[in-house]
Amino acid sequence: MRKLLATTTLAALTLAGAASAQTAAAPAAPAADPAAPAVTATGAPTTATAATDLNLRSAPQSTASILGVIANGDEVSVAGCLESANWCQVTYKDQQGWAYGDYLTAQVGEQPQPLYPNRQAVGVTVIETPATNPAEAPNTAVGAAGGAAMGAVVGGPVGALVGAAIGGATGNAATPEPPPEVRTYITANPQQPVVLEGEVVVGAGIPESVTLYEVPGQPDYRYVVVNDLPVLVNQDRRIVYVYR
Repeated sequence: MRKLLATTTLAALTLAGAASAQTAAAPAAPAADPAAPAVTATGAPTTATAATDLNLRSAPQSTASILGVIANGDEVSVAGCLESANWCQVTYKDQQGWAYGDYLTAQVGEQPQPLYPNRQAVGVTVIETPATNPAEAPNTAVGAAGGAAMGAVVGGPVGALVGAAIGGATGNAATPEPPPEVRTYITANPQQPVVLEGEVVVGAGIPESVTLYEVPGQPDYRYVVVNDLPVLVNQDRRIVYVYR
């Protein structure tokens, strides 16, 4: 009887030792990299709609080169948005670039809302900021063509645009194309450009610190070059036309 009990105990100890050895040999799960960008559960791109004619830029900077223009009401595929700045990486008509997130909208519940401030609710992937291109100055540095950075925000009419963004309705109405002589005058009389954080869109506001310039024979608006784009501004200092 004692022999049988000893044999049974030895077998049990042998099995326990084998199981312990297998556990020790199993590779440990890799630790999460704290520097890695956060992702959604699926990582699937998000579809968004442009709430106004919106620049598609080569980098997430207001002075980055313009690759094209996303037409008001057109859809883009959003790969992700930066956590530290209001820019989203998008694909529009097979071209990848960066668009300002406040002017992209997505369905949140039953209403279209600005994408960037609602990116968590929509499930947008958070992506890392790409390396800065030395040839394209950041918003707070010396601007394009020697224009000094103003450090001010071009405050856009996000709320007014959102309601018209989905469904193909017309957003903040732009001024009809001005007479050709207006552009001719602006081209012949270049002024010091300024750099403003944000994006140049119809309806965005120009800070009081920015000097506006008169156009002869056009008392309803002034002009200024913002982030390399000449714009016409009304008496309320709102952009009414963007020359591209």
